[in-house]
Amino acid sequence: MEKFDVTIIGSGPGGYVSAIRCAQLGLKTAIVERYSTLGGTCLNVGCIPSKAWLEASEHYYKLKHQFENFGIDVKEANVDILKMNQRVQDVVKEIINGVGYLMKKNKVTVFEGHGTIKDKNTIEIKGEDKTETIETNKIIIATGSKPASLPNIEIDKKRIISSTEALALQEIPKHLMVVGGGVVGVEIGSIFARLGSKVSIVEYFDSLIATMDGALGHQLHRSLRKQGIEFYLEHKVTNATATEGKVALKAENLSDKKEMSLEGDYCLMAIGRKPYTANLGLENIGVETNEKGQITVDENLETNVKGVYAIGDVIRGAMLAHKASEEGVFVAERIVGQKPHINYSLIPNIVYTQPEVAGVGSTEEELKKAGRSIKTGSFPFKANARAKISMDTDGFIKVIADKETDEILGVHMIGPRIADSYTEAVVAMEFRASAEDIARMSHGHPTFSETFKEACLAATEDRALHI
Repeated sequence: MEKFDVTIIGSGPGGYVSAIRCAQLGLKTAIVERYSTLGGTCLNVGCIPSKAWLEASEHYYKLKHQFENFGIDVKEANVDILKMNQRVQDVVKEIINGVGYLMKKNKVTVFEGHGTIKDKNTIEIKGEDKTETIETNKIIIATGSKPASLPNIEIDKKRIISSTEALALQEIPKHLMVVGGGVVGVEIGSIFARLGSKVSIVEYFDSLIATMDGALGHQLHRSLRKQGIEFYLEHKVTNATATEGKVALKAENLSDKKEMSLEGDYCLMAIGRKPYTANLGLENIGVETNEKGQITVDENLETNVKGVYAIGDVIRGAMLAHKASEEGVFVAERIVGQKPHINYSLIPNIVYTQPEVAGVGSTEEELKKAGRSIKTGSFPFKANARAKISMDTDGFIKVIADKETDEILGVHMIGPRIADSYTEAVVAMEFRASAEDIARMSHGHPTFSETFKEACLAATEDRALHI
């Protein structure tokens, strides 16, 4: 029986990053993956393919609706959905192969098959052709999550689909109905709206991306509505029935209790995800879980069973790839006696629509509920020169600071290339910068980043310069 210092079950962004860090720290490391490719949901059927689809659809949308304004005359533009799909798969394959290379480079042993914990030092791996058992000193559970549905609606993977099937469609839906106005719903809805589908999003709450700052959801609603997406906010989906080639959806208006009906050729269930721990063997060693099915861990991300850890979507907190990666590194370093930390309040949420959205720190709603004395400053992209140049003027950056100390408590952005530029806000908050600290820093001109400087100026005695 082969023996390892640490074995990670699951090879998503939490698992494979943890494996690399464990190996860097001198631990003999194994990783167990039930599928034939590494990378988990994120790389195979989630983050990476969805962003590749979003990028492709954005190019097409701009070509159709904006290029003429730049003096670029394109007589005809058409979508080859099969070729577009193939490019997405090529990108996925390249990145997955990169993970395989990293495992070899770091001398991580990869086992393909379903891992089951037999006891806290033994894992059985059942593959297609053989079953083998390994011994390990430590276990890190990183098995991720899977799409959730409503109790009375079954995802048949044909007409009522999850994000996995949506990102593998071989045709452009005529009418895509989306249940859920969170990150997955608005991102995939955006893809197909840009490609020509009629898209209807049905959301239970009164705002899109309801867990983020309220101002972001309201602006995203306006922006996506201009792109042709229709919304039914404050509607509770009561039923969805698939028949040959179509889906009938029913929902109830929460305010007046009136029922409304929609019919389309596909219905995407995008109401969230749930931890995946099926047949993992948690009961064999008595690992505790909570009412949501999440594995219970302490401040070191260790379960109630000594030497068994859990990270990523299977534990508390936001289901984000970058959170899982940070936790994977954290556990690896804890195992060897280091003292790392994770500031969970500064793990950003990002939405890759157009405009893009990101939020880090506390929302205005959270701070007001907590009774904090705050001040805010906002600056719109329509007043930013770089945004005018690129015709990306939807959105704003909002800075929330402590009224007395001026420390930045939250930054909420919606606009062009926010997914890349929000990092300045994370760095500022990690080092507890004040709004005036950022306001007095030089920002290149013309750049999108100037909007952050102006928002900080607005939060500092309403001193914004360009509005």
